[in-house]
Amino acid sequence: MFRRSNIKLSLAVFVFTAAILSIVQLKLDNPIIILERFIRGGGWIEIFVISFYGALVAYKMHNTSNVVQWRRYTWILFSVVFFSQLILGIVGFEKFLMTGRLHLPIPVMILSGPVYRGQISIMTILFLSTIVLSGPAWCSHLCYFGALDGLAARGKTRKGIIKNKLAIKYTLLLFVIVITLVLRWLGIPVLVSTIAAIAFGVLGIILILILSAGKGKMYHCILYCPISTVVNYLRFINPFRLYIDRNCTLCMKCTIYCKYDALNTEDIKRNKPAVTCTLCGDCLSSCKENSIKYRFLKFNPDTSRNLYLFITISIHAVFLALARI
Repeated sequence: MFRRSNIKLSLAVFVFTAAILSIVQLKLDNPIIILERFIRGGGWIEIFVISFYGALVAYKMHNTSNVVQWRRYTWILFSVVFFSQLILGIVGFEKFLMTGRLHLPIPVMILSGPVYRGQISIMTILFLSTIVLSGPAWCSHLCYFGALDGLAARGKTRKGIIKNKLAIKYTLLLFVIVITLVLRWLGIPVLVSTIAAIAFGVLGIILILILSAGKGKMYHCILYCPISTVVNYLRFINPFRLYIDRNCTLCMKCTIYCKYDALNTEDIKRNKPAVTCTLCGDCLSSCKENSIKYRFLKFNPDTSRNLYLFITISIHAVFLALARI
């Protein structure tokens, strides 16, 4: 039964990913799928490879014991592909840029860019669409900075809650919005605002290298990134949830698997992770009582998790083929 469910999930991801990318391949005159820009018809080869990749990831991640390892593999791969195309675009290979124009690849720009310009961007639309479809999966599967944070924090997770994290998150979010509005109202040149955004990104990287690497928790994602704060609350428009049932023995083993500081004692006693939970699923394999479960509307936990994996892995595969600057 387990194997049959696994195969069904893999096939579903393959078909859905191939269908979405095929529409892109057929409907757009300017090729978005990168191989099509170099080889006529090459887009179809890439579609098959990406769809097969998505099916393989689904097959592996269906087993909870593989989630931590495979989520790290796929997240790092996504960031490597994203930044490799960015670097190639910077050095002059414009075919690796989606629009042929270079944009600043710092997560804060998803928020501050539209606020500064007074208009929404394609990146913002893609970002919001992931929240609608899969809740907070952006912060555990798709964010290129988040992958760096996760890689830095992959060591032993220190127990103990991060104090005042919500106050810090709100303050930084408000700070970014206010500063961006001030820059816009004062008519500050784009170059100056770009330098400010780069400085914000560099500080985030320093935080990753010092705190995340030292404490085994993703401090950049938990505290610093204003986009993660937006995700933490907008995610509630999506029905996917994690909950902890009555079988929980408070062994606290799940805590050392949670890099988002969402499974502290108080959270577990409330039978649900904290607001910083990204539904990554890393904690599931740690629970010998099978107490941590996915919920989606009235579906049972197994169906809810399979649906979450289907949507999230499909989005990841599609973005792997399409997401570039």
